[in-house]
Amino acid sequence: MDRRLTPANDRVALSRLRGQVSAERFVDGSPARIVNPVADLLVAPGGARDRQVLFGERVCVLERHEGFAFVQAEKDGYCGYLAETDLGDDRAATHWVAAPATLLFSEPSLKRPEIAALSLGARLTIVAEHARFLETDGGAFVPRPHVRGIGDWATDPAAVAESLLGTPYLWGGNSRQGIDCSGLVQAALTACGRSCPGDSDLQEQDLGSPVDHGGPFRRGDLFFWKGHVAMAVDPGRIIHANGFHMAVGYEGIDDACRRIEAQGEGPVTAVRRL
Repeated sequence: MDRRLTPANDRVALSRLRGQVSAERFVDGSPARIVNPVADLLVAPGGARDRQVLFGERVCVLERHEGFAFVQAEKDGYCGYLAETDLGDDRAATHWVAAPATLLFSEPSLKRPEIAALSLGARLTIVAEHARFLETDGGAFVPRPHVRGIGDWATDPAAVAESLLGTPYLWGGNSRQGIDCSGLVQAALTACGRSCPGDSDLQEQDLGSPVDHGGPFRRGDLFFWKGHVAMAVDPGRIIHANGFHMAVGYEGIDDACRRIEAQGEGPVTAVRRL
């Protein structure tokens, strides 16, 4: 089983895996939500970052052990370890952050101190409405133009990706503060109400239908290399988060193919149409 998607470790596993994996105990898990702007999802307690989860996103907690929690993310099934301090009580989200980034304020006024910065895709539970702000269940205030109700999704994944132009490249990143290639694609599709795996190899397996490598290409087509993914914005250009430019940026399709192959990372392995 793929460890990234298997809710089990040596000590604990979800009950539905009984008979399929070995563990000291099997549990149903308990729901929780992320209470920090961004939380690293780690391969092991205190280990390397695999991916990130955002404020308000829900996870299933299998265990809490020595300051870390072993969880499975609701949005894509990704499993890993979080700091326990990233977790709070479960709440059903009513809204999502539809802008590339937004701020939470201590009062419904632009002149009051900001208390947190949130990224595209963060989830919020709104309990009251004010003239220019919406009030969250935590007593913070978010600018009304930056959020939409759950179900009021974007319609153009490429436009969502373009809204993150210039975001710094970060391996395993999923936020406006730093994002990687698969994180950009996931953010774009999730904002359009589509499910999307977290890593590029899983995206290549699960998303869309095959397109001839020679084209013609359409806006939204996904290009895959070994360990990398990009999205077409028109028949000749892609947008991608990449370590060469260390940011989300545009690149000509032919130029990108030549550069990536010259770097020793091989040719395009697939083009998929959503």
